[in-house]
Amino acid sequence: MSEKNRNLIIRVITALVLLPGVLWLIWRGGVPLALLIGAAASVCALELNQLPRRELTGAALVSIGGAFVIPLLQEAPATWVTAETVLSAVVIVAFGDALLFETEIPNAPRRVALAVLGTAYTGILLSALLPLRRMPRGEWWIVLTLVVTWLNDTFAYFAGRAFGRRKLYERISPSKTWEGALGGAAGSIAGAIVVRQIWLPSVPAWGAALIGAGAAILGPVGDLSESMLKRAFGAKDSGNLLPGHGGLLDRIDALLFNAPFVLLCARLLT
Repeated sequence: MSEKNRNLIIRVITALVLLPGVLWLIWRGGVPLALLIGAAASVCALELNQLPRRELTGAALVSIGGAFVIPLLQEAPATWVTAETVLSAVVIVAFGDALLFETEIPNAPRRVALAVLGTAYTGILLSALLPLRRMPRGEWWIVLTLVVTWLNDTFAYFAGRAFGRRKLYERISPSKTWEGALGGAAGSIAGAIVVRQIWLPSVPAWGAALIGAGAAILGPVGDLSESMLKRAFGAKDSGNLLPGHGGLLDRIDALLFNAPFVLLCARLLT
């Protein structure tokens, strides 16, 4: 068995093991789902902060904490603590950490920037799933988001392997091709239409197709964005948490860009 096929099997097994628990929390909604999203965001923030080197700085810790707290604020009663408050605290503490403990001055901007990016990139973007869940039939809106994201990735992978010739963005991701991107678009559009037909019939068919097409653009952009960060630091994966997938950020990089988009579409279409 080839290395590619072995990795594919491991990826499928990992997904099948994790999927029931994730779906159960989506159906529960509320605080349990917010805790899942906060935990996922904090793990991604950790992976992002450790791309340059595997160390746990004070800036990284505050980034992890900020990424965890921001989703929980979505489910908290009215409070003076907001996402802006959390981000402000992260910025101030990250600068303080760099001033006190960074021995190499040229590294200080990177240290601060990764801490702030870890909170905003993962905590805020992933939090879009929570207001999406609170919408009528919100559980199915989240399923739609997952389906268009994962089918885009899956169809792009197989279409790229079978037909890929022309490179999509070689300097960032040499394995991606235009043929794979077109296959991924077909998968995400078809998935959106199927989910709409069965579980979200009030959404117009053209609206579902639009969501699928938008996810076919934003998902790969999210993937390429994370690949750019990894390439900048010479990292192959963001981590090794998920067998066959790499880090959690590797697995949900496209979802981070698709979640706010689907939330916007859901608000416009319902």
